[in-house]
Amino acid sequence: MKKKYKIILPIIILAGLFFSFQIVNKPDPEKDKILIGLIRYALKQGHYEPQQINDAYSEKVFTDFIDALDPYRRFFLQSDIDEFSVYKYLIDDQIKSEDLSFYNMVYNRFLQRVDESKYYYKEILKTPFDFEKEGNFNVDYTEKPFSKTQAELIKNWQYQLKIGTLSRLHEKIELQESFTDKKESKDFVERKMVQGEVVELINEKDVSENKKTNTIKTFDELEFESREATEKSLDDLYVLMSELDDTDWFSVFINSLTIQFDPHTNYFAPKDKKRFDQSMSGKLEGIGARLQKKDDYTRVAELISGGPAWRAGELEVGDLIIKVAQGNEPPVDIVGMRLDDAIEYIKGKKGTEVKLTIKKLDGSVDVISIIRDVVELEETFAKSSVVKVDGRNFGIINLPKFYIDFNEKNFRNSATDMEREIARLKKENVEGLLIDLRNNGGGSLKTAIEIAGLFIEDGPVVQVKYRGEKANVRSDKDHRIQWNGPLVVLVNELSASASEIFAAAMQDYNRAIIIGSKQTFGKGTVQNVLPLNNYFKYSKELGALKMTIQKFYRINGGSTQLKGVVSDIAMPDNYTYLEIGERDEKNPLSWDKIEAAEYGQVDIYENFHKVINNSKERILSNPNFILIDTKAHWLKKGRDDKNISLDYKGYKKDIEDHEAESKEFEMIADYESSLDFKSPNYEIPIIAKDSVLAKKRDIWHKNLKKDIYVEEALTVLSELKIRKNLLVKN
Repeated sequence: MKKKYKIILPIIILAGLFFSFQIVNKPDPEKDKILIGLIRYALKQGHYEPQQINDAYSEKVFTDFIDALDPYRRFFLQSDIDEFSVYKYLIDDQIKSEDLSFYNMVYNRFLQRVDESKYYYKEILKTPFDFEKEGNFNVDYTEKPFSKTQAELIKNWQYQLKIGTLSRLHEKIELQESFTDKKESKDFVERKMVQGEVVELINEKDVSENKKTNTIKTFDELEFESREATEKSLDDLYVLMSELDDTDWFSVFINSLTIQFDPHTNYFAPKDKKRFDQSMSGKLEGIGARLQKKDDYTRVAELISGGPAWRAGELEVGDLIIKVAQGNEPPVDIVGMRLDDAIEYIKGKKGTEVKLTIKKLDGSVDVISIIRDVVELEETFAKSSVVKVDGRNFGIINLPKFYIDFNEKNFRNSATDMEREIARLKKENVEGLLIDLRNNGGGSLKTAIEIAGLFIEDGPVVQVKYRGEKANVRSDKDHRIQWNGPLVVLVNELSASASEIFAAAMQDYNRAIIIGSKQTFGKGTVQNVLPLNNYFKYSKELGALKMTIQKFYRINGGSTQLKGVVSDIAMPDNYTYLEIGERDEKNPLSWDKIEAAEYGQVDIYENFHKVINNSKERILSNPNFILIDTKAHWLKKGRDDKNISLDYKGYKKDIEDHEAESKEFEMIADYESSLDFKSPNYEIPIIAKDSVLAKKRDIWHKNLKKDIYVEEALTVLSELKIRKNLLVKN
């Protein structure tokens, strides 16, 4: 399907609105007051960096709660905000006294405004939109004021409904044109459509498997269908809204309180806690992707190696899932939907098809098909490959996560698996190791420390600190070194937590060259989940509080928070100029530094800095990296552009211009190195008997061959030279 730029923004905004709003109201004031008191006490006593609950805090909660309810200024009037403002600096006092006056006023007014809005869209959508009138509308609402009058509010609705209908209209026209076999140009066909003429459609059999037609529809007919589709979508959304209750919206208020502390401190209502527990169990939701909530979007946070989405190769980390369709059924807008509800649409039985409408980093929109499957746990384990560089053997180990499994029947952890993979690669006479930690979101701290110990004699690996206490230095105490040869660690912006601890230790010891994106994710905090019923005996379920209680520090004293690990060699990628990772979150804890641990750097390389400089020079002059950097700038520009054309011709031109610009970067996907990757000898007889594993390894090796980042990392590895006297301490 032809990709579409920007067209999804209006639908995103429109859908997000309604999934976020509540109609059913069954408040439980006693329970709500208990929750306020419990959470205030827990945050004050246990959070790593507790906030002062004062007037400044009150003002932030005031703003965040209203923005959470009405992010696109579609419901509240400025007069409502003025009325709410009497509580702007009193919320802190109300929290301390467990007074719900502010919440009740805002919530009840919100219900009233949402109820009134039901009539706006139906009336507006009765009349055709004028798509010849030129104009633009900025969809960035972060600085937009609330409407002063109801007329102004309705005007805002008109703009949004018009853009939503326009995006559907353009999609219908594009689909119709894609099945037209006439020799007339698209411009001529479109002109006849706009004039209301009927044009014969020759290739009728491709229009639909179920419905055939002898004529294409006029512009006016498609405009009417698009308005109908917009109305139907909103009707469905209001039905879904009615299924929520007061618990959902009080959770929004509670999280307006907790988010002021840091982005990882969250309240889970009872049903949300149950789903959270399920997600932490490691069970994957049908497509082999871990999803997260980002504002009103469902964002792809991780692709599980070997899973259906990974195998399909079209879904990427950072993609936003806009709609979900079950096979050939009509898609459901999920923007603004609660994450657990969105997952219910995405997951499904093995063998069934799900179609996802996704918004890519470049702003384009595509529809991809994935056949659901059970993700095999084996694919989340460490795996290795052998490659020749200039006639010499090198090993690459991919570690998707720092896993540990205490199941008595199948005890596995990433440390013992890494040790085994290194032993296997030694038998291949490899001269260097590349550890690939890209997209590795972390996991077991224990295994991260043990894996670091495979490459150093002994010593500290990480410092873990509670609030107000001296840091606890966690060390490798095993004197054995599993690998004392050249080592390179490949990371990206999605290497987080335990990945950052390992990479930071290797960097601080000068044991490895860190290569990849300019920095890693930057999550240097630890959370604990507190079931609130454990702390207060109450007849009803109270849910749980996930709270930040610790912070990680490198052995050099610097935190991995926000800054992550800065690569020794930075390579441009799609995220280079975008805010991604911990620094993209709301209210992240700051970076700081504590006293360094006692450790001695190793001095095993003859040419450590020379190799780094050589790589930097290659990257600066490599036309492929130059093109990647140019694309990164282009992505940043597109992400910042929030203006949408209101006329069809301008709207279409924006999309066509963007698609023309994107062609400049097509050769990036076509890149292929001269390297050939193969499985270690031990795996060859296993693959011969297992066609599924053989296919997975074939896909992995083909991806490695096309991976310019792996190629440069291997070149760096091949240049490193070891001194004769290994591990000399400073």
